Amino acid sequence: MAATKVPVIGRLLRVSPEKQDTLIKLGVLSIAAILSFSTRLFSVLRFESVIHEFDPYFNFRTTRFLTEEGFYSFHNWFDDRAWYPLGRIIGGTIYPGLMVTSALFYHVMHYFNITIAIRNVCVFLAPTFSSFTTIVTYLLTKELKDAGAGLVAAAMIAIVPGYISRSVAGSYDNEGIAIFCMLLTYYTWIKAVKTGTIFWSTFCALAYFYMVSSWGGYVFLINLIPMHVLALMATGRFTHRIYVAYSGVYVLGTILSMQISFVGFQPVQSSEHMAALGVFGLCQIYSFIDYVRSKLSADAFQTLFKTVAAVVGGVVAVIALALQFSGKISPWTGRFYSLLDPSYAKNNIPIIASVSEHQPTTWSSFYFDLQGLVFMFPVGLYVCFNKLTDANIFIILYGVTSIYFAGVMVRLMLVLAPVMCILSGIGISSILTAYIKNVDAKKVDKKSKRADSNYPAKNEIGLVVVGIVAAGLITYTFHCTWVTSEAYSSPSIVLAARQHDGSRIIFDDFREAYYWLRQNTPEDAKVMSWWDYGYQITAMANRTILVDNNTWNNTHISRVGQAMSSPEEKSYEIMRELDVSYVLVIFGGLTGYASDDINKFLWMVRIGGSTPTGEHIKEHDYYTPAGEFRVDKEGSPTLLNCLMYKMCYYRFGQVYTEQGKPTGYDRVRNVEIGNKDFELDVLEEAYTTEHWLVRIYKVKDLDNRGN
Repeated sequence: MAATKVPVIGRLLRVSPEKQDTLIKLGVLSIAAILSFSTRLFSVLRFESVIHEFDPYFNFRTTRFLTEEGFYSFHNWFDDRAWYPLGRIIGGTIYPGLMVTSALFYHVMHYFNITIAIRNVCVFLAPTFSSFTTIVTYLLTKELKDAGAGLVAAAMIAIVPGYISRSVAGSYDNEGIAIFCMLLTYYTWIKAVKTGTIFWSTFCALAYFYMVSSWGGYVFLINLIPMHVLALMATGRFTHRIYVAYSGVYVLGTILSMQISFVGFQPVQSSEHMAALGVFGLCQIYSFIDYVRSKLSADAFQTLFKTVAAVVGGVVAVIALALQFSGKISPWTGRFYSLLDPSYAKNNIPIIASVSEHQPTTWSSFYFDLQGLVFMFPVGLYVCFNKLTDANIFIILYGVTSIYFAGVMVRLMLVLAPVMCILSGIGISSILTAYIKNVDAKKVDKKSKRADSNYPAKNEIGLVVVGIVAAGLITYTFHCTWVTSEAYSSPSIVLAARQHDGSRIIFDDFREAYYWLRQNTPEDAKVMSWWDYGYQITAMANRTILVDNNTWNNTHISRVGQAMSSPEEKSYEIMRELDVSYVLVIFGGLTGYASDDINKFLWMVRIGGSTPTGEHIKEHDYYTPAGEFRVDKEGSPTLLNCLMYKMCYYRFGQVYTEQGKPTGYDRVRNVEIGNKDFELDVLEEAYTTEHWLVRIYKVKDLDNRGN
């Protein structure tokens, strides 16, 4: 008898082949986790360690307050620097999971004398949790199929651009930890469904509580899990295991979620949560019916069932309608409606539609953020449909619903990316498992050779298929690396561009402007800007702002929009009413920065005209007779004389921006501006940054105006 062949690694480590296989899997998973962390450090390598985007600055500011003042001061903090003169109650208007997690990391490290600044904790938190996400993706996919599929899915999510976009170093936002929380909840839910134990049901409820404390996207979870239970009922798969799992998750998870001040009683009062409550009630009825069926004859049961169903159904419908019309159950929010109807926000709530993350996703964005996963996703779905289990039904529901929501709103690409990796991992693993066996087809006995006569060139076909899959994975790796380095590694606070000679130029105007505000304005100064920059101004300049990225008060934002879109005389009245000291605008006409306030201006007009005080502001007044939005001589007189236009283009008519072009040539709109020679009556220029990206104006003191 031939001796058993022990692999080289097994001989070196002196372990059995089974243990060797486990060690290899742990090694691959560790590499994927390390890769997930390292690929998110591009921004730290290319720039200094800075916070990205807009919302992360608010999160950093509140986290710093939490670490310095303690949890109770943080929970009861009234922030008088935001939404002047209204202010903001921080503890009751945020999801505190991100801040508490960072503070916990900070205090634990300091306990062990690892002295790290809280800012660095915030910068590296998202990459750290991306490593945890890689591990939990492996565990979840392993429960759905096997360890091989789990390793492929873990390797894919480690570098997928759709997830990296929200988890690079410095991207200190709720989604940085929420995706880990979401997948952890899904993993524990699958374990609860498979085992039917209180232990995993409780663990799932705790994971759900962490998710609720971290991100408003928890509403997706608390609708997806009941949808899974409903699907199991419809397919005849509902068992005692499902009953125990869902009842435990819903009861404990709901009670825990209500401990978050911002959530409060919404789980039992808002329409978004009613599906979970309805399925919970249905579970009780379903189980009770099964119990009664076991005690009665078939005829008696049918009679009783019809009677009880009619009575209970009628009572439930009456109670639901009564609660709905009495206001005890709040209607769906505008954001929820905008997911069901993509045109709803644009027609009814312009403040929601104005956010770039809320726009529909283009096909190019799907490929840009997912690349080869777009093609392997249907393969994974096919494999799951081919072998339906309770767990596979869940991942199918997750995949189908998330791809719809990601198409409606580009922000939800983040929810789609994990299931894309999971199903693609299942698909790729299934293909490789089927064809890798054929690679060694030459080493078969005579009996096998006779059987293979119906499958000619088995070895060659296996090599071709495995080669194609390997080539696809290699191109996926290169694509992810390129997208990460080019698109998702430059913080919005520090901009980078390529010059004609290929060298890179850095625009640090934002921090320059905020530092000037901090050093050269009174501490009680009130700064008016569009809401996009509110968080950055309060965090970096430490000055009071009128509106910020929370966008909770449409009337207040509308008032700022009215000031920006009105002539100077009218704008001055609004600014005096709001006690404004300085006005800040973003202008990209000199450098070619397209995300400036002129390109956002029509949203200011729409939001400004959406309230009774702004009824006189009509969007069509800012267009030419031909219906065009133009800033040149053909532009609307209303536009050429409004405050925003004057603040952006003040003195710009004297500046040469490109060789061979006239003065006042706007490099974003590619036109010569139409109103060059004007002076400001109610404002005076206070500061303009090096590249004219940020312009700050001081409101003049005209006390006798109008007398």
